[in-house]
Amino acid sequence: MIKKQALSDEILMQVEKPARYIGNEVNSVIKNKEEIDIRFCMCFPDVYEIGMSHLGIQILYSMFNSFEDVWCERVYSPWTDLDKILREKQIPLFALESQDPIKSMDFLGITLQYEMCYTNILQILDLSQIPLLAKDRSETDPIVIGGGPCSYNPEPIADFFDLFYIGEGETQYRKLLDIYKENRKAGGSRLNFLQQASQVPGIYVPVFYEEEYQDDGTVKGRKKLYDKAPDTILKEVVMNVSDTFYPTKPIVPYMQVTQDRVVLEIQRGCIRGCRFCQAGQLYRPVRERDVDVLKKYALEMLENTGHEEISLSSLSSSDYSALNELLEFLMQECGKKHINISLPSLRIDAFSLDVMSKVQDVKKSSLTFAPEAGTQRLRDVINKGLTEALILEGAALAFQGGWTRVKLYFMLGLPTETEEDILGIGELSNKIAAVFFDTVPKDKRINGKVQIVTSTSFFIPKPFTPFQWAKMCTREEFLEKAYQTKKGIMAQLNQKSIKYNWHEADVSVIEGILARGDRKLAKVILRAYEKGCMFDAWSEYFHNDIWLSCFEECGIDPDFYTVRERMEDEIFPWDFIDCGVTKEFLLREWKKALEGKTSPNCRSQCQGCGAGRFGGGICLSTSAQAENKVGVSL
Repeated sequence: MIKKQALSDEILMQVEKPARYIGNEVNSVIKNKEEIDIRFCMCFPDVYEIGMSHLGIQILYSMFNSFEDVWCERVYSPWTDLDKILREKQIPLFALESQDPIKSMDFLGITLQYEMCYTNILQILDLSQIPLLAKDRSETDPIVIGGGPCSYNPEPIADFFDLFYIGEGETQYRKLLDIYKENRKAGGSRLNFLQQASQVPGIYVPVFYEEEYQDDGTVKGRKKLYDKAPDTILKEVVMNVSDTFYPTKPIVPYMQVTQDRVVLEIQRGCIRGCRFCQAGQLYRPVRERDVDVLKKYALEMLENTGHEEISLSSLSSSDYSALNELLEFLMQECGKKHINISLPSLRIDAFSLDVMSKVQDVKKSSLTFAPEAGTQRLRDVINKGLTEALILEGAALAFQGGWTRVKLYFMLGLPTETEEDILGIGELSNKIAAVFFDTVPKDKRINGKVQIVTSTSFFIPKPFTPFQWAKMCTREEFLEKAYQTKKGIMAQLNQKSIKYNWHEADVSVIEGILARGDRKLAKVILRAYEKGCMFDAWSEYFHNDIWLSCFEECGIDPDFYTVRERMEDEIFPWDFIDCGVTKEFLLREWKKALEGKTSPNCRSQCQGCGAGRFGGGICLSTSAQAENKVGVSL
């Protein structure tokens, strides 16, 4: 049990949701400090409720704590009320489990899930009294390591990190920790450790490289400052996901969090190949977990947590080959205990709707379609693999099954988008509403109406996608497109059944800059933090005027990173990272997009993306090999 809290009762009474900071949750791990060699603090740089819902941290937390010589703890971004108190009273930020200061740890591992948390990384370091810049840290400061999807372009935040772990965390952390122990035992310095760490597969040490630029501001190349530093960092990937670590005793919070449920990761990767989707490229190849292993995990996790809901996690759950068997098992087991089953990322077809009607309260749930684009032409450009006929057929089945609320997700600003594509969003929304009135007899309509919630986000080109060469719209262009969309919806016959929401253009533009940025952006991020920017992903705390002033003060043109289309041969800041998918493949897909040509999914025909080199997953499946028209070596 924790004997002493880092915060007094008086302070805890002053802040909203003190349960965010007291630790000691069910299944959290407490160890004897005298019996361990390494203390590792895992950080999600956002508020507790968001961070506690992240599966990746749960996996690494459980894995680290399975090592007898390591104690892994957690820290999240203090909300603004506690942030203010910690600064005023000069209380160092602390880990939840021990309540000890973060600065006393050996490692601070920060997960990088989205670009708009970058100023929160600086908040964590600052409140922990750790120097913000890696070059200013002493021998007694923790090693700051980053991982997660944003680490695939680490350059905008490279100055703040000692290391980045590129890829899946289950493979190399044990080796990295052993090197740390041996270096400390030998009396080695921080620099000695970084040099040895740079030789570990998947580890990137920014201080050993320097970006060189052309006169036009683009990257010229990279100069190595340490001879043994690798030229390329290949991502780490777990090929046998059925035989790797999984948290069967996940932490159960005292308060409600964003995802208050057991999460069962059924597979990694996605066969679909949507050209805007970064995750679909980063996590190739598709690797499925054995269904019997998943059944075992599900029962153990429900037993160990007491949660009343289980969610299947995957980029595309419908593509899991044993989904039918797994769902039948879960429905049988969960039905006995009145446990709800959550099924995100399902294609809306007869099978899915049949399953959902059995596991959900139809009256309370809504169905989600993600057409992404308003016309078939543009859906082909982005390789969505979804036709209007399939969407309308799915909607008809849903309405027949009793659903009366449908959510539709689209993107504005996609490459080659025209006014016809924008107006197509309203037209498709109207057609779906019309399907309801054509399908459901008047006497069977609940409340007599249907609700279509149409939402648009703004397209942001991301690294390691075919659209990494694409230009991005300006704030004004985005807002004009949203206005056109709204106008198009209002012109529809069923406009009263359609509600329209759109994302904030300002935030999207900054996210786009950070996503494809280089090391020059570090000074902008640092300046924005110094001027008060934090929780930029939260609309009420995002200050676009401050960000724009920081670009101006630092002499950096934000348009350089967004509105220009990249040349085919341009060197990107992230080109030194090898995510398995080749740049040649991505360029080929970019050209096909501009021609409006589609590519089949991985299961029906291999496209030679490069992920076959990992020697497993779907790349070795019989169907992919039999119809391999392209090959995997280009």
